[in-house]
Amino acid sequence: MTPNAASASSGPSRRSFLASTAVATAAVAGGMPLLAACGGSDGGSKDGTTSGKDAKKILPAYVASNVVTPDIPSKNGSALGFTGKLDLAGLKTSVSKKLGKGGKVTIMAPFWGSPPKQGNAYYKAMNDLIGVDVAWQNQDGNTYDQKLGAVLASSDVPDVVVVPGWNMGGKIPSAIISKFADLGPYLSGDKVKEYPNLAAIPTDAWRRSIFGGKLRGLPMPAPSAPSMVPLYRQDIFEKEGYEVPKSCDEFMDLAKEITNARAKRWACLDMKWTAFQAFGVLSGAEKPLGWNLVDGKLVNRIETDEFLEALEWSRKLFAAGVVHPDSKLGKNAPDPGPKFAAGEFLIYPNNISQWWGRTAEQATQNPDFKIWGMDVWGHDGGDPTLWAEQPAGIFAFVNKKASESVIRDVLAVANVTAAPYGTKEYMMTNYGVEGTHYTVKDGVPLKTDKGNIEVMNAYVMVASPAATLAHPDFPEVAKGQVEWQQRMGAFAKKSSFWGMQITEPARYTNLSNDFEQLEDDIVRGRKKISDMQQAVADWKSKGGDKLRDWYQKILDENGSAAN
Repeated sequence: MTPNAASASSGPSRRSFLASTAVATAAVAGGMPLLAACGGSDGGSKDGTTSGKDAKKILPAYVASNVVTPDIPSKNGSALGFTGKLDLAGLKTSVSKKLGKGGKVTIMAPFWGSPPKQGNAYYKAMNDLIGVDVAWQNQDGNTYDQKLGAVLASSDVPDVVVVPGWNMGGKIPSAIISKFADLGPYLSGDKVKEYPNLAAIPTDAWRRSIFGGKLRGLPMPAPSAPSMVPLYRQDIFEKEGYEVPKSCDEFMDLAKEITNARAKRWACLDMKWTAFQAFGVLSGAEKPLGWNLVDGKLVNRIETDEFLEALEWSRKLFAAGVVHPDSKLGKNAPDPGPKFAAGEFLIYPNNISQWWGRTAEQATQNPDFKIWGMDVWGHDGGDPTLWAEQPAGIFAFVNKKASESVIRDVLAVANVTAAPYGTKEYMMTNYGVEGTHYTVKDGVPLKTDKGNIEVMNAYVMVASPAATLAHPDFPEVAKGQVEWQQRMGAFAKKSSFWGMQITEPARYTNLSNDFEQLEDDIVRGRKKISDMQQAVADWKSKGGDKLRDWYQKILDENGSAAN
């Protein structure tokens, strides 16, 4: 398989590394752990959430798929795992008849790379399989928020619009509520059984698809197990006799041992994301941003000692000179892939999809190369306190003005794109037509040049099956990824607002905008911990305390999701 995964910067922002991993959708089966979104309340009002009994009336019935059995079942919030070679003759059928009625559907979605021409062989094959004429309006994923805002502010909205969670700032959530259709009449309760692959999407992912009190989104499910992995060069560790650290002090000692600036070797890139995990800091990468009940009081992550301790430890790594110089450049740093492959640094935190992406990238040119994932450690050497990630983060929405026939054609599309791994529909969605877009050698699908041009991140953005990891080219990586998720998922707690789809009042939308940059400045020694403490005090007085009261009301009305 040719990797479609784009590289992330050496200092990934919440948007950048997750946007980059979206490119890997077609290669990493069944969706990814991506940024979660903000949502809506009942009755079309802009603020709040829908949960409990109200949500149960809206949610589709769950009917597990029995078409294919995974090699590794989901556990502790992990993805499903498939660790065998691909057997084309053994592929199952999950869509027994065309559900599309031949109508035309326009879909706008983010796209990373050069979009193929309309009417190409892949699009034609998919449309024939579904029974719908899909016309794609692919937009540059890197500037998608700008296009999205303009389109949703206009009267010319496509039939379907894909909205990633990281693009749901500002007025986008209220636009979702006002511009997009309620899919409940077609999917709530037993109605979803008309679309078996949609019925097999986990309930938690559907719950995240409730905006404005209505089931509006078609979700891309994600594992709730952690997705940020401290990746490392296992081959060099074994050669040099390095041991994987089990505490922050051990990491510092190891980093100093590895680093030799004269020899152009440093231990790591910016480790801030791993520091947040090691110190048990609540995730700040998704809505609601870092709120949780602590000893009966609602606290934001930025108010905690653990948050400051994680920043201070990350700062010490930079101060000790063990961080590769590229990380000082921040978000505009070069692609870390070549220097990681060259051994200039041995450890960096990133999305779990890079585990496979880097492996595939180096397989032919660097056969000794082996990347693996460290288990996250507690900062003091004990068990870590990790946080469950949201169960869906990218959604497709249907225009409120769409006719019933268009909506049913969209659901026909989604029922095919949500087919599970090991089915004919999955192979068509993710690989295209055998012989044209891919060939299979020794149980491994290999994309042709035409496949690499045409079969990219289009149909996979509409809806996805339950989160799945399958790499027939490197089954040991899929096994390693799922087992890592299961081990780390055992330490993952659900925050008080886990799984809730929440829209904050517009007056608070930009309240936390500057914190990520300040975090990075502190870690790099450009600002001090005291600057963060002052910023938190300002945040509280400018609306943070009032926002706390607003979130408390949501808890009072809906209860806590925490475990």
